[in-house]
Amino acid sequence: MSYPDDSILVLVDVTPVGDAASSTAALIGAASTIGSPVALVPGGSQSAVDAAAAAGASVVLTADADATSLTVPLVDALQAAYQKVQPDAVLVSNSIAGRDVSGRLAVREKLALSVDAIGVSRDDEGIVAHHSVYGGAYLVDSAPTYGAPIITIRQGAVDVRAEAVGTPTVETVEVTASGAAAASAGTIEVVEAESSRPELRGATKVVSGGRGLGSKEQFVLVEQLADALGAAIGASRAAVDAGYIPYAHQVGQTGVSVSPQLYVAVGISGAIQHRAGMQTAKNIVAINKDAEAPIFDVADFGIVGDLFKIVPQVVEALEARKK
Repeated sequence: MSYPDDSILVLVDVTPVGDAASSTAALIGAASTIGSPVALVPGGSQSAVDAAAAAGASVVLTADADATSLTVPLVDALQAAYQKVQPDAVLVSNSIAGRDVSGRLAVREKLALSVDAIGVSRDDEGIVAHHSVYGGAYLVDSAPTYGAPIITIRQGAVDVRAEAVGTPTVETVEVTASGAAAASAGTIEVVEAESSRPELRGATKVVSGGRGLGSKEQFVLVEQLADALGAAIGASRAAVDAGYIPYAHQVGQTGVSVSPQLYVAVGISGAIQHRAGMQTAKNIVAINKDAEAPIFDVADFGIVGDLFKIVPQVVEALEARKK
């Protein structure tokens, strides 16, 4: 079949159970602003194909991917799709797997790689990726001098949604294994942990706590506020190092980068390393007793005062509105 002249190839992250990851809608939405989204669903599960169509992909490609080998089968599938579609750009989630796959494809096809973009656009010369760098101190653009760029998109940074497609064109891509060395996934013990809270990476609301909470026991205030807002829980490096919460919740240069609609920083001073991971949030609220704390430099709304008095009052007010 023929593909649109302005095709943008989107790699859909697929969970171990075959569902499309939460990053799918934003990736396809971003693609729709610069061209016609063509989604690649490794494994080809029907639920992931349906999710890609619901997110706005009029063409959905499926490809076999060996689940026992890590990364290489995904690169093989994406390379086959790239050679078939010849897109203007390739968009991939800035996840751990996404960054790995993107780098390998860039080397194979000798293409430019733009990582951790917070947006994309098209000008007279082609596709441009937009970035927040040096701890958010600068906004910069990147674009290739030739060829299609491979761009990894920061989860939560793009809030564009494309119109759903009722009956997409679904096609299978034949993949020839490259034979490249690949690590294998051995038998693992599955541990299921259910939580009503959203996943930190890609969450639309995040409440983070810092050293100002004082102890692991007091960090429950962050959890209460997050639950009242329906938000994910984050933390500064200081809070993680102090043992208040596990590393998986760390937001910042050495942790997770988030771009939610709402980011609430509780007892966080706002060192540049932390701001690097959150200051692209659309609305930032800071609660801190130190009026000179750097976090207020990036906050849209600031509350100077005792968080141990303020947070319970905010939680109480939020809960009262639900009644």
